Amino acid sequence: MIHMGSLMSKEQLKQWIKENNMKSVEDVQSALKELFAETLQEMLEAELETSLGYAKHDVKNKQTTNSRNGYSKKTVRSEYGDITLKVPRDREGEFEPVIVKKNQSNVTGIEDQIIAMYAKGVSTRDIQDHLQQLYGIEVSPAFISNVTNKIVPLIKEWQNRPLQAVYAIVFLDAIHFKVKQDGTIVNKAAYMAIGIDLEGHKDVLGIWIGENESAKFWLHVLNELRNRGVQDILITCVDNLNGFSEAIAACYPKTEVQKCIIHQIRNSIKYVSYKDVKKITSALQPIYKAPTEEAALDELEQFEKTWGGKYPLIVRSWRNNWDELATFFKYSPEIRKLIYTTNIIESYHRQLRKVTKGKAVFPTDEALLKMLYLSTMDVLRKWTARVQNWGQILLQLMVHFPDRVQPYLR
Repeated sequence: MIHMGSLMSKEQLKQWIKENNMKSVEDVQSALKELFAETLQEMLEAELETSLGYAKHDVKNKQTTNSRNGYSKKTVRSEYGDITLKVPRDREGEFEPVIVKKNQSNVTGIEDQIIAMYAKGVSTRDIQDHLQQLYGIEVSPAFISNVTNKIVPLIKEWQNRPLQAVYAIVFLDAIHFKVKQDGTIVNKAAYMAIGIDLEGHKDVLGIWIGENESAKFWLHVLNELRNRGVQDILITCVDNLNGFSEAIAACYPKTEVQKCIIHQIRNSIKYVSYKDVKKITSALQPIYKAPTEEAALDELEQFEKTWGGKYPLIVRSWRNNWDELATFFKYSPEIRKLIYTTNIIESYHRQLRKVTKGKAVFPTDEALLKMLYLSTMDVLRKWTARVQNWGQILLQLMVHFPDRVQPYLR
């Protein structure tokens, strides 16, 4: 937008209004459109002059074999409506305008606005209404889709970018969405990996959309991380993911697996009658808050004596998953807190849910991935601080994994 107050004094502004015989908002819009078109035209002329190195008709200062070669007409969309420009050409076809690029048909900044609104979960219908009300511009759902498709190459680039050689902790989790596929609606999971590197910085390593968890699926994800440069992961924190343990053993055999205690509790109370939920969650607390693994097993036995008769499935689930639930007992309170809770991934998920809650069904996997990527970029912009108490945590990790940490510290 042109801000007239910054371009003209009040007297000049009055003179400009008088010269253009302005009496209505439409007159102002029309005059601004003309001024905007003239400004762009002059900038295109200046760009060609810079490219050729000599002013029009100034042949004596010409030091190039190239020269001006007339104009080609071009219509572009602006905040003031469609405007026609005469794009200057050069004989040798080397001139590449910057202000209005060769294939550019839009100079409104509307594409950026569409992507920004899409990133916030604004529906296609609401994006259309916004642009209609603000600029009087009608855009079709296909146009909005084409604009947001421009980020697909950025997603591919991001998903394939090189990663750090070592991550101290990697959290893996999923959110489920409904997506149209072959004329039906299917449930799909978006799996996310969040890594904490040896400097204590968080990053989303990737997003994968799939239907079924399996050892094969997780092996594909982990091999992708390996191919992008991840040589070692000290600890992974996961929900009770199908096939994950086999896949991690095949790809990163030294990695310790910590099954998420919070997910284990949620799974435990799934089949508990409503009146017992608070009692069960309170009774489970002494198990994972115990100072040692031995004390935790004693607490599990105590839980079994009290609740095992009524809820045998809970006890069986804790015992079956114990090896991977109890990993955190060997670590200091700082590391324990980091790996048995899912605060980091939960806050990330909250942001994603906030953006996607307006979408009951996504038309394609790609539409879902576009929205998740844009919200992730918003999250990453805020992730600047190191994990709390990282200095202390790193010292502990150096004691537990001396040969795997020391070589990679700067």
